[in-house]
Amino acid sequence: MANSQPPKGLTGRLRLRAEDDEDLAVLSACLQDALVAVRDIAHLPGERRVALLVNRFRWEGETGRGDAPGERVLCAVAMDGVRRVRQQGIDRGKPGRFLSILAVRRAADHEDGPAVEFVFAGQAALRVALDRLQVRAEDVEEPYPTSWRPKHPLDDPAPGTS
Repeated sequence: MANSQPPKGLTGRLRLRAEDDEDLAVLSACLQDALVAVRDIAHLPGERRVALLVNRFRWEGETGRGDAPGERVLCAVAMDGVRRVRQQGIDRGKPGRFLSILAVRRAADHEDGPAVEFVFAGQAALRVALDRLQVRAEDVEEPYPTSWRPKHPLDDPAPGTS
């Protein structure tokens, strides 16, 4: 049976707060390949909040062995002080559709403050204009094993190499 414990020093649940570009890069790396159902993206205008419940792959727990099972965990992502939300390629009429996060990054600042952009596979995006740059992410349950490991073209050796 494979060890499902995180590597030494990586225990507990992820809890991050991104307040600048460096923080966003770390958050983006942790959320890369996270899956989110359209129904789990909530804009709460009365509270000036956007929240997402994502199923993220635990990259920080990777052993580097391609045959070892990976782990996934539910993670809540929230932003307060929301001024405006724009979306592209997200069909609210299909609440069960899953989107895969490619990156989380700062969007060009607007006259009304900073913005954060969630870039999804399939040319979908969610842009959130904020009073100030702050994105929080926190795992909300224990990780569980998964045999499905995200794969990227750069993971494959170039033709003719091994």
